[in-house]
Amino acid sequence: MKSLLSLSTLGVALRSGHWPTLAGAWLHLTVSFMVWLLFGALAVAIGQGLGLSATQQSVLVALPLLGGAVLRIAAGWACDWYGAKRTGLLVLGVQLIAVIWAVFGGSSYAELLGIALLLGAGGASFAVAMPVASRAYPATHQGLVLGLVASGNIGTVLVLLLAPRWEAALGWHGACGIMAVPILIAIGLFTTVVQSEPTVRAVGEGAWWQAAWAMARVPSVYWLCMIYGVTFGGFVGLTSFLPVLLHDQYGSDPIVGGSIAALCGFMGSLIRPVGGYVADRWGGLPVLVGVFVALASMTVLAGSLPALPWIVGLLVVTVAVMGFGNGVIFQIVSEWFPKDIGLASGLVGAAGGVGGFLVPVGFGLLRESTGTFVFGFVGLAVVSAAAAMTVVPALRWRPQAVAQAPSPGGFSR
Repeated sequence: MKSLLSLSTLGVALRSGHWPTLAGAWLHLTVSFMVWLLFGALAVAIGQGLGLSATQQSVLVALPLLGGAVLRIAAGWACDWYGAKRTGLLVLGVQLIAVIWAVFGGSSYAELLGIALLLGAGGASFAVAMPVASRAYPATHQGLVLGLVASGNIGTVLVLLLAPRWEAALGWHGACGIMAVPILIAIGLFTTVVQSEPTVRAVGEGAWWQAAWAMARVPSVYWLCMIYGVTFGGFVGLTSFLPVLLHDQYGSDPIVGGSIAALCGFMGSLIRPVGGYVADRWGGLPVLVGVFVALASMTVLAGSLPALPWIVGLLVVTVAVMGFGNGVIFQIVSEWFPKDIGLASGLVGAAGGVGGFLVPVGFGLLRESTGTFVFGFVGLAVVSAAAAMTVVPALRWRPQAVAQAPSPGGFSR
């Protein structure tokens, strides 16, 4: 039996477009995800240093995810109107400012919140990397290609694995300073290897919020936003909060907790291209039903909070299911909105960032109010089950979304 994704299939797909651009987009996303989850990886050390509560730590972890959600919409619009390459360099520049501020500042909780907001620029990378890769490849390979570039969320693995070790040697300020090096490398390579493309829209055609609002009113778009808020929000929110959860629940030190979170992030990142490829072959909507049923089941089991070896296995599978679902959803985005991939990916990606913000905040608040993390997992199970029940009605939205999307200011569908 042939494997789902053979090397020959991968080679044909890569040669069908401009692979250096794909590599540049992947690097941009990888480094940006490291920046985006930097405070998640360092939350235990920062919390111990400043005497933060579980809720304060959860807000510190979640705020970059919320900032990234907002910036993804603006970045997606900027890619369509001003060009993805220029937008991508600006996003990396903001990240550099954030980590430099963290090196020399961060002495108070209020200042940390300001740094956390700027770290949200890492989340905006998603709305840059996806259109950069999408426009470099033909439609027949969109699911696989977007899955490959989106596997750059393996940056979550790298930062969760490395940042606690940097902190142990240099303190958390020094760990933030080390992040400036990969950002500078990404700026240099993104400048040299990524193809410059003509802007998709003419400057002045309309404000980004008008275009975003027009697209957000399309039923298929807000449905995609809701379900991506579950899969990607769960992936990034749960992964970033795991060091805190494992420390509070199981007494794991930051390095062990970061390593476990990194393992979860690795599996969720590794499997994402497979989700896109399976969706290319069998259709995204049918596959999503199984994704959400599996996700609801796994979060219920994880909510029992078994012994550490068992919870690690359950968390790895849970995050892997989320990663697979992320690949499926963006195959649908590329299929339904090929001409507006920048803005569409920005909106859907923003919803994922909002979901990522709600997960750690929800876990932190429920932990403080109930004394247990059980209800955080129960909440994830409930929204996963609800998402599964929305997939069948979505079958009737697709043709309407493609044929009748509003088109203000040249906003075509």
